[in-house]
Amino acid sequence: MAETRYVVAAQSRAGTPMDDGFRYEREALDPIGATILQIPARDDAEFAAAAREADAVIAAGRRINAGIIAELERCVVIGLGSVGADTVDVEAATEAGIVVTNVPDVFVEEVADHTLALLLAAARRLKLMDRLMGEGRWREGRPVFNEVPRLWGQTVGLVSFGNIARAVARRCQPFGLHVIAHDPYVSELTMTAEGVEPVGLMELLERSDFVSMHAPLNAETRHLLGDGQFAAMKPSAIFVNNGRGPTVDEAALVRALESGGIAGAALDVFEVEPANAENPLLHMDNVIVTPHVASATARMMPETRRRLGREIATALQGRWPRSAVNPEALPRTQLRRWQPYPMTRGPNR
Repeated sequence: MAETRYVVAAQSRAGTPMDDGFRYEREALDPIGATILQIPARDDAEFAAAAREADAVIAAGRRINAGIIAELERCVVIGLGSVGADTVDVEAATEAGIVVTNVPDVFVEEVADHTLALLLAAARRLKLMDRLMGEGRWREGRPVFNEVPRLWGQTVGLVSFGNIARAVARRCQPFGLHVIAHDPYVSELTMTAEGVEPVGLMELLERSDFVSMHAPLNAETRHLLGDGQFAAMKPSAIFVNNGRGPTVDEAALVRALESGGIAGAALDVFEVEPANAENPLLHMDNVIVTPHVASATARMMPETRRRLGREIATALQGRWPRSAVNPEALPRTQLRRWQPYPMTRGPNR
């Protein structure tokens, strides 16, 4: 290992299943002389005090809020091992001239697979069918489908059209599904190049047989879907969310499901996680749920952490990282742009 040149602060993982000494992150950090300072902080103030002179921060195990960021005197980069950036106050980091990195493309295919799996399971009422079988009610299954249309020819509406939504669109098309999408930050030509029809949000809700949420979580998207939006959907529609739970007003979703405003839902994320065992969404026959595992495979954890280490190492060596949540911070840093454009502008869901 090279002599110590940089200090990377991180919340200590001691006593947790993740306590492996940051072995994957160190694959890129050790060669450049970056030492990981594990901080067993009990609160934000304790973490901020210990991380004050760190050159970088790994955002894992603790939210990196504006208070912590204000105390960082030397930090040039905050690294996230995720697509979403809602565990870091990105605005505060930008104002402080600190770049925030993420890993927007490591598990795109996995989340797209899970999205389609939930969509198909909800369409074929697998949760209800499984329960009927377990209760010996064999003959009650087929009549359920007297009111369920064939999948071919139905419309899937994608709310937001980042990397994962595009991968979902590619998976939907072989099933004969028509795909429409809403994203005010993506050009219509980008959508049509993928065989996807660009539409406004309300038109998407009104036309879709399946609505799949892919928006990142920020001030603009928090509770993007509420009572008014669910009321606009077809009574036969199914809502799928593998993105961020708080983009949906969960109480409004429950009301829509209980009233018959929509036919069902398939959810991997929730407004509060871990989801409370009393959450009604966990106990409805027309709702399929999974515990925020859409990205999870044997590859996911090691690869995201390796990528996180590489991104931090790139920034510590004075270069703009490959993936950046806040490219607008570039003029406030000393980092060199070594590529035409950052990979992402925002957490490209």
